[in-house]
Amino acid sequence: MALLTLDGLKFLLRWFHIFFGVIWIGHLYYFNFVQGAFFAETDAGTKSAAIQKLVPRALWWFRWGAMWTLVTGLLLFSVISHQLGPVFMMSSRGVIISMGMMFGLVMWANVWLIIWPNQKVVIASATQVAQGKPAIPEAAALGAKAGLASRHNVLFSIPMLFLMAGANHLPIQIGPQTKTGLLFGLFGGLLLLLELNAIKGKLGLITTVKGVVTWGFVLTAVVYAMLEFCA
Repeated sequence: MALLTLDGLKFLLRWFHIFFGVIWIGHLYYFNFVQGAFFAETDAGTKSAAIQKLVPRALWWFRWGAMWTLVTGLLLFSVISHQLGPVFMMSSRGVIISMGMMFGLVMWANVWLIIWPNQKVVIASATQVAQGKPAIPEAAALGAKAGLASRHNVLFSIPMLFLMAGANHLPIQIGPQTKTGLLFGLFGGLLLLLELNAIKGKLGLITTVKGVVTWGFVLTAVVYAMLEFCA
């Protein structure tokens, strides 16, 4: 049976990785492209009800989609690395997928360490107000922090998807001659600066949906330029 071979295992892991990734990124885009605009236009009562009833359900699928995307992705990477050996990390596929994984790991951390903990407070505050109790004072500030991290995840998702697709399909030659140290140094430094802004900075140019999508493609172009420069 094909599925009981090593290649079959890789196929299953890739299939589940895509399945959970669609759940994760689909909800990320829903929050940023749909829900945010709706909350800005709707009345307070409708918004409160949605935060209490809709948002917790969406966040459940969102965070666990992120978790299982990470788990299946790491398992798939481990199986491929074990099968191909050290040469894998010197190949175009290994280098490009590693860069995509770095985006994915940062995005996962934003979900579980920033977005979800802060949104729990926002949900609890809305529930308290609906029960006639005072709002949690820090809820608004924590909600803004969650929104900042979520917006950056949209920014990161565009080059991340480019790299994940490019690992197998981007015709770029990466090998022993590639300046991998310089490549990962430049890439890691850029990602670190952007993540610091996701934690402590401001929305700035990515405040709007148009802005974050535009700059997501700009970031993709920058990452691609790094690959070409160092190849």
